[in-house]
Amino acid sequence: MAVLAIVSRREVLAAGVALAAMTGPVLTPSARAGIADDFQVRLNATQRQQFQAWRTSKRVHAAKLDAYWAAVEGKRAERRKKKAAKLELLAADFVSSFPPQYEGPQLPPDLLRAWNKFVAEAEAKLPPPAVPPPKEIPGLEDFLAAAKSIYGFTPERVSERAFKERYAEEAVALGLTKAQVVRVYALETGGQGTADMQSGVHPISKKGKPISTALGYAQLLDANSVSELAKHGRSFVTRLEAMAQRSDIPRERALQLKSKAAILARMLADAKSVPDIWSQHQAFAKTPPGLAIHAINLDGDIGPMLQAIKLLGLKEEAQMAGLPNLAGAEMELMNLVGPGTGLQILLFPAAAAAPTTNFFARNAYYVNKMANNLTGAGLLGELDKRMDADITKPGAVEFSAAFDAITTAPLPWR
Repeated sequence: MAVLAIVSRREVLAAGVALAAMTGPVLTPSARAGIADDFQVRLNATQRQQFQAWRTSKRVHAAKLDAYWAAVEGKRAERRKKKAAKLELLAADFVSSFPPQYEGPQLPPDLLRAWNKFVAEAEAKLPPPAVPPPKEIPGLEDFLAAAKSIYGFTPERVSERAFKERYAEEAVALGLTKAQVVRVYALETGGQGTADMQSGVHPISKKGKPISTALGYAQLLDANSVSELAKHGRSFVTRLEAMAQRSDIPRERALQLKSKAAILARMLADAKSVPDIWSQHQAFAKTPPGLAIHAINLDGDIGPMLQAIKLLGLKEEAQMAGLPNLAGAEMELMNLVGPGTGLQILLFPAAAAAPTTNFFARNAYYVNKMANNLTGAGLLGELDKRMDADITKPGAVEFSAAFDAITTAPLPWR
């Protein structure tokens, strides 16, 4: 796959914020209907007939789409109730068709261009919104600046090879397999991602703009960093402190580790100052301390621990549901559509046979084109196919070799 060919529902929401900031004022449906009358004055009788037929068909189609997605949301709400009651999901619990396709008349190209230009000119005349648009998605420099300003922290950067070795070491210690980790890496990064890769920015050319806050091999969002630190940060601090006590490391390195442990303890206290709820972690991640915490993904000692333990969470959730041996594509499915939804597809034949619209929010479905017109099982197969292609890329090959080094000759404790 090309880098960033897929995005999760959470990433899509983040990307939507950036898009909203770029589009500016937009005509409401009622305002658009009003300028349609003004536009038609310019048309001859044939063009007016074509335009009116097209507008009517588009409105009918929009109503059908709204009804379709309302049904999807209704089914989703009912499934939540059945899940809470631990009931089996059946075919009737899912919308069985894909979104309706527009089958009405098309405007002639020259008329369509004229209409689009007319709308754009009308939108350009609108006053600026009363509420300022959201800021663009923060990038690496923002995370690094916040970390230095808030905590006096600058991540210790290591080479790609060293980061992959440390990541492999952490993964093996947690019981994750090479196939699971490397295949997820291959899909999330296109098989060539770097430790400082941000979603939307090409890892090699560094061109592009962030489409979400996702960082690193496992593409953790800012809220993921806050959440995982709140859950596991005490063990991270203890690990760093133990590493600093080793007699075989230089004094300068020991002091560095002690300082890093102390800073991480401060970050942990801040992360735990908000309720352990995803929405709260999302909100906190947008504050200066939250931005700063996200920078720990880049640190050679902390980043591998943080990202590996995020994948472990998916494995453990699957184990509790009765799936002890997740394949890489199954793990990525849970990562993409959400752990609970992914498990529905893996556990219930009715979910596997259902269209993917059942598993995405409306906007996310259309942005995530890879999932369009597939069933749950089809999406799993598509993930596997893309992994097969991307696992041959240089970054994935290097990551695989790092696991082999761990397996055949475990690295000394750093």
